[in-house]
Amino acid sequence: RARALLQQLPPQDCDERYCPDLAEEEKRQLRAFSARRRREALGQGLACPVPGPCHGCPCKKCGRRLNKGDPGVSASRLGNQFWHPSCFSCHFCHQPLVDLIYFQQDGRIYCGRHHAELFRPRCASCDQLIFMEECIEAEGRRWHLEHFCCLECDAPLRGQRYVMKSGRPCCRGCFETLFAEPCQACGDPIGADSEEATHQGLHWHARAACFCCSLCRKPLRGQPLTSRHGRLFCSETCSLGHDASSTTSSDSSDSAFASAPSPDS
Repeated sequence: RARALLQQLPPQDCDERYCPDLAEEEKRQLRAFSARRRREALGQGLACPVPGPCHGCPCKKCGRRLNKGDPGVSASRLGNQFWHPSCFSCHFCHQPLVDLIYFQQDGRIYCGRHHAELFRPRCASCDQLIFMEECIEAEGRRWHLEHFCCLECDAPLRGQRYVMKSGRPCCRGCFETLFAEPCQACGDPIGADSEEATHQGLHWHARAACFCCSLCRKPLRGQPLTSRHGRLFCSETCSLGHDASSTTSSDSSDSAFASAPSPDS
Protein backbone atom coordinates (compact mmCIF):
# COMPACT_ATOMS: atom_id res chain seq x y z
CA ARG A 1 0.00 0.00 0.00
CA ALA A 2 2.80 2.42 0.88
CA ARG A 3 4.56 1.76 -2.43
CA ALA A 4 1.32 2.27 -4.35
CA LEU A 5 0.68 5.56 -2.56
CA LEU A 6 4.18 6.81 -3.37
CA GLN A 7 3.62 5.91 -7.01
CA GLN A 8 0.16 7.47 -7.24
CA LEU A 9 0.83 10.50 -5.02
CA PRO A 10 4.50 11.47 -5.53
CA PRO A 11 5.45 13.74 -2.61
CA GLN A 12 7.67 15.83 -4.88
CA ASP A 13 4.56 16.89 -6.81
CA CYS A 14 3.18 18.87 -3.87
CA ASP A 15 5.97 19.56 -1.34
CA GLU A 16 9.09 21.57 -2.15
CA ARG A 17 10.98 19.83 0.66
CA TYR A 18 11.30 16.83 -1.65
CA CYS A 19 12.78 19.03 -4.40
CA PRO A 20 15.92 20.55 -2.81
CA ASP A 21 17.50 21.62 -6.10
CA LEU A 22 14.65 23.85 -7.29
CA ALA A 23 15.30 27.53 -7.82
CA GLU A 24 13.11 29.98 -5.90
CA GLU A 25 10.90 30.72 -8.91
CA GLU A 26 10.37 26.98 -9.49
CA LYS A 27 9.44 26.53 -5.82
CA ARG A 28 6.92 29.33 -6.12
CA GLN A 29 5.38 27.70 -9.18
CA LEU A 30 5.25 24.32 -7.44
CA ARG A 31 3.44 25.80 -4.43
CA ALA A 32 0.89 27.52 -6.66
CA PHE A 33 0.42 24.41 -8.80
CA SER A 34 -0.11 22.18 -5.75
CA ALA A 35 -2.56 24.59 -4.10
CA ARG A 36 -4.63 24.88 -7.28
CA ARG A 37 -4.84 21.09 -7.65
CA ARG A 38 -5.96 20.63 -4.06
CA ARG A 39 -8.55 23.36 -4.43
CA GLU A 40 -9.96 22.36 -7.80
CA ALA A 41 -9.35 18.65 -8.34
CA LEU A 42 -8.50 16.65 -5.19
CA GLY A 43 -11.15 14.45 -3.61
CA GLN A 44 -11.67 11.16 -1.80
CA GLY A 45 -14.24 8.64 -2.94
CA LEU A 46 -16.87 7.41 -0.52
CA ALA A 47 -17.52 3.67 -0.38
CA CYS A 48 -21.18 3.01 0.41
CA PRO A 49 -24.17 0.91 -0.67
CA VAL A 50 -25.94 2.33 -3.70
CA PRO A 51 -28.96 4.30 -2.37
CA GLY A 52 -32.50 3.65 -3.54
CA PRO A 53 -32.80 6.73 -5.76
CA CYS A 54 -29.76 5.51 -7.75
CA HIS A 55 -31.11 1.99 -8.29
CA GLY A 56 -30.25 0.83 -11.80
CA CYS A 57 -27.74 3.59 -12.48
CA PRO A 58 -24.79 2.66 -14.73
CA CYS A 59 -21.23 2.44 -13.39
CA LYS A 60 -19.40 5.55 -14.56
CA LYS A 61 -16.54 3.44 -15.95
CA CYS A 62 -17.86 0.12 -17.25
CA GLY A 63 -21.51 1.06 -17.76
CA ARG A 64 -22.85 -2.05 -16.04
CA ARG A 65 -25.94 -1.60 -13.88
CA LEU A 66 -25.66 -0.87 -10.15
CA ASN A 67 -28.66 -1.85 -8.07
CA LYS A 68 -29.84 -0.56 -4.73
CA GLY A 69 -27.65 -1.93 -1.93
CA ASP A 70 -24.77 -2.94 -4.22
CA PRO A 71 -21.33 -1.81 -3.02
CA GLY A 72 -20.36 1.35 -4.86
CA VAL A 73 -18.06 4.35 -4.73
CA SER A 74 -19.20 7.94 -5.18
CA ALA A 75 -17.06 11.01 -5.86
CA SER A 76 -18.47 14.25 -4.52
CA ARG A 77 -16.70 16.40 -7.14
CA LEU A 78 -18.42 14.53 -9.96
CA GLY A 79 -22.02 14.76 -8.82
CA ASN A 80 -24.46 11.89 -8.48
CA GLN A 81 -22.20 9.26 -10.09
CA PHE A 82 -21.27 5.77 -8.89
CA TRP A 83 -18.53 3.28 -9.70
CA HIS A 84 -18.05 -0.38 -8.89
CA PRO A 85 -15.24 -0.47 -6.28
CA SER A 86 -12.96 -2.27 -8.79
CA CYS A 87 -13.79 0.36 -11.45
CA PHE A 88 -12.75 3.32 -9.31
CA SER A 89 -9.35 3.59 -10.98
CA CYS A 90 -7.09 6.07 -12.76
CA HIS A 91 -8.25 6.88 -16.29
CA PHE A 92 -4.62 6.78 -17.53
CA CYS A 93 -2.91 3.86 -15.75
CA HIS A 94 -6.07 1.97 -14.70
CA GLN A 95 -4.65 1.20 -11.26
CA PRO A 96 -7.20 1.09 -8.42
CA LEU A 97 -6.98 4.33 -6.47
CA VAL A 98 -5.41 3.64 -3.07
CA ASP A 99 -7.61 4.92 -0.22
CA LEU A 100 -9.98 6.17 -2.97
CA ILE A 101 -7.93 9.39 -3.31
CA TYR A 102 -8.55 10.88 -6.75
CA PHE A 103 -8.06 13.99 -8.86
CA GLN A 104 -10.76 14.89 -11.35
CA GLN A 105 -10.40 16.54 -14.71
CA ASP A 106 -13.10 16.93 -17.36
CA GLY A 107 -15.31 14.34 -15.67
CA ARG A 108 -12.57 11.72 -15.38
CA ILE A 109 -10.68 10.54 -12.32
CA TYR A 110 -6.90 10.18 -12.14
CA CYS A 111 -4.24 9.24 -9.65
CA GLY A 112 -2.15 12.21 -8.51
CA ARG A 113 0.81 11.30 -10.71
CA HIS A 114 -1.06 11.22 -13.99
CA HIS A 115 -3.30 14.16 -13.17
CA ALA A 116 -0.17 16.31 -12.61
CA GLU A 117 1.25 15.14 -15.94
CA LEU A 118 -1.79 16.54 -17.74
CA PHE A 119 -0.36 19.99 -17.00
CA ARG A 120 3.40 19.67 -16.45
CA PRO A 121 6.05 17.38 -18.00
CA ARG A 122 7.93 15.03 -15.68
CA CYS A 123 11.71 14.61 -15.76
CA ALA A 124 12.66 11.08 -16.77
CA SER A 125 15.75 11.28 -14.53
CA CYS A 126 14.65 12.75 -11.17
CA ASP A 127 10.87 12.05 -11.48
CA GLN A 128 10.05 15.65 -10.55
CA LEU A 129 7.70 17.91 -12.46
CA ILE A 130 9.44 20.42 -14.72
CA PHE A 131 8.64 24.08 -14.07
CA MET A 132 11.50 25.56 -16.10
CA GLU A 133 10.70 27.31 -19.36
CA GLU A 134 13.10 24.99 -21.19
CA CYS A 135 13.53 21.25 -21.05
CA ILE A 136 14.93 18.55 -23.30
CA GLU A 137 12.59 16.21 -25.16
CA ALA A 138 13.95 12.98 -26.60
CA GLU A 139 12.46 9.57 -27.37
CA GLY A 140 9.03 10.76 -26.25
CA ARG A 141 10.26 11.70 -22.75
CA ARG A 142 11.46 14.91 -21.12
CA TRP A 143 14.36 15.92 -18.90
CA HIS A 144 15.56 18.93 -16.95
CA LEU A 145 18.39 20.49 -18.94
CA GLU A 146 20.97 19.51 -16.32
CA HIS A 147 19.63 15.94 -16.00
CA PHE A 148 20.03 14.89 -19.63
CA CYS A 149 23.36 13.16 -19.05
CA CYS A 150 25.14 9.94 -20.03
CA LEU A 151 23.99 7.06 -17.85
CA GLU A 152 27.60 5.91 -17.40
CA CYS A 153 29.88 8.96 -17.20
CA ASP A 154 27.31 11.70 -16.41
CA ALA A 155 28.63 13.86 -19.25
CA PRO A 156 25.97 16.44 -20.25
CA LEU A 157 24.38 15.53 -23.57
CA ARG A 158 22.59 18.74 -24.48
CA GLY A 159 23.35 19.36 -28.14
CA GLN A 160 25.42 16.13 -28.34
CA ARG A 161 24.90 12.85 -30.16
CA TYR A 162 23.65 10.05 -27.92
CA VAL A 163 22.30 6.49 -27.97
CA MET A 164 19.38 5.25 -25.83
CA LYS A 165 20.29 2.27 -23.66
CA SER A 166 17.69 0.71 -21.32
CA GLY A 167 15.57 3.82 -21.70
CA ARG A 168 18.37 6.22 -20.70
CA PRO A 169 20.76 8.26 -22.86
CA CYS A 170 24.36 7.17 -23.30
CA CYS A 171 27.16 9.18 -24.91
CA ARG A 172 28.75 7.72 -28.04
CA GLY A 173 32.07 7.02 -26.33
CA CYS A 174 30.54 5.00 -23.47
CA PHE A 175 28.21 3.17 -25.84
CA GLU A 176 31.00 2.06 -28.15
CA THR A 177 33.25 1.07 -25.24
CA LEU A 178 30.68 -0.75 -23.10
CA PHE A 179 27.67 -1.75 -25.17
CA ALA A 180 28.48 -1.93 -28.89
CA GLU A 181 28.12 -5.43 -30.35
CA PRO A 182 31.09 -6.90 -32.26
CA CYS A 183 30.57 -7.55 -35.96
CA GLN A 184 30.56 -11.27 -36.76
CA ALA A 185 32.53 -10.61 -39.93
CA CYS A 186 35.26 -8.08 -39.13
CA GLY A 187 35.26 -8.26 -35.33
CA ASP A 188 35.10 -4.47 -34.87
CA PRO A 189 32.45 -2.92 -32.60
CA ILE A 190 29.36 -1.71 -34.42
CA GLY A 191 29.45 1.96 -33.47
CA ALA A 192 26.59 4.35 -32.85
CA ASP A 193 26.95 5.81 -36.35
CA SER A 194 27.12 2.44 -38.12
CA GLU A 195 24.18 0.67 -39.67
CA GLU A 196 23.64 -2.76 -38.17
CA ALA A 197 22.19 -6.01 -39.50
CA THR A 198 21.07 -8.78 -37.15
CA HIS A 199 20.08 -12.40 -37.65
CA GLN A 200 19.28 -15.00 -34.99
CA GLY A 201 20.81 -12.85 -32.24
CA LEU A 202 24.08 -12.20 -34.12
CA HIS A 203 25.24 -8.82 -35.43
CA TRP A 204 27.02 -7.50 -38.51
CA HIS A 205 27.90 -4.15 -39.99
CA ALA A 206 25.22 -3.64 -42.66
CA ARG A 207 27.87 -2.76 -45.27
CA ALA A 208 28.39 -5.17 -48.16
CA ALA A 209 31.87 -6.21 -47.04
CA CYS A 210 30.54 -7.64 -43.76
CA PHE A 211 26.91 -8.62 -44.28
CA CYS A 212 27.47 -10.95 -47.21
CA CYS A 213 27.39 -14.59 -48.25
CA SER A 214 30.17 -16.57 -46.57
CA LEU A 215 30.99 -18.36 -49.85
CA CYS A 216 30.41 -16.08 -52.83
CA ARG A 217 30.47 -12.75 -50.91
CA LYS A 218 27.20 -11.57 -52.44
CA PRO A 219 25.80 -8.67 -50.34
CA LEU A 220 22.78 -9.82 -48.34
CA ARG A 221 21.19 -6.55 -47.27
CA GLY A 222 17.54 -6.69 -48.30
CA GLN A 223 18.02 -10.15 -49.83
CA PRO A 224 16.81 -13.64 -48.86
CA LEU A 225 19.39 -15.55 -46.86
CA THR A 226 19.97 -18.82 -45.11
CA SER A 227 22.25 -19.60 -42.18
CA ARG A 228 24.25 -22.60 -41.14
CA HIS A 229 26.38 -22.85 -37.99
CA GLY A 230 26.29 -19.08 -37.50
CA ARG A 231 27.35 -18.31 -41.08
CA LEU A 232 25.21 -16.55 -43.67
CA PHE A 233 24.64 -17.69 -47.24
CA CYS A 234 22.71 -16.25 -50.14
CA SER A 235 21.26 -19.64 -51.07
CA GLU A 236 21.08 -23.27 -50.09
CA THR A 237 23.48 -23.99 -52.95
CA CYS A 238 26.17 -21.77 -51.42
CA SER A 239 25.64 -23.26 -47.98
CA LEU A 240 26.07 -26.79 -49.35
CA GLY A 241 29.06 -25.66 -51.44
CA HIS A 242 30.70 -24.26 -48.32
CA ASP A 243 30.27 -27.56 -46.48
CA ALA A 244 31.86 -29.46 -49.38
CA SER A 245 34.84 -27.11 -49.62
CA SER A 246 35.37 -27.25 -45.86
CA THR A 247 35.73 -31.05 -45.92
CA THR A 248 38.25 -31.05 -48.79
CA SER A 249 40.55 -28.21 -47.79
CA SER A 250 41.34 -26.56 -44.46
CA ASP A 251 42.95 -23.64 -46.30
CA SER A 252 39.84 -22.42 -48.10
CA SER A 253 39.24 -18.68 -48.23
CA ASP A 254 36.14 -19.13 -46.06
CA SER A 255 37.96 -20.85 -43.21
CA ALA A 256 40.65 -18.15 -43.31
CA PHE A 257 37.90 -15.51 -43.20
CA ALA A 258 36.45 -17.18 -40.09
CA SER A 259 39.65 -17.76 -38.19
CA ALA A 260 41.35 -14.46 -38.93
CA PRO A 261 38.73 -11.81 -39.64
CA SER A 262 40.00 -8.39 -40.64
CA PRO A 263 38.34 -5.11 -41.63
CA ASP A 264 39.31 -5.72 -45.25
CA SER A 265 37.81 -9.19 -45.53
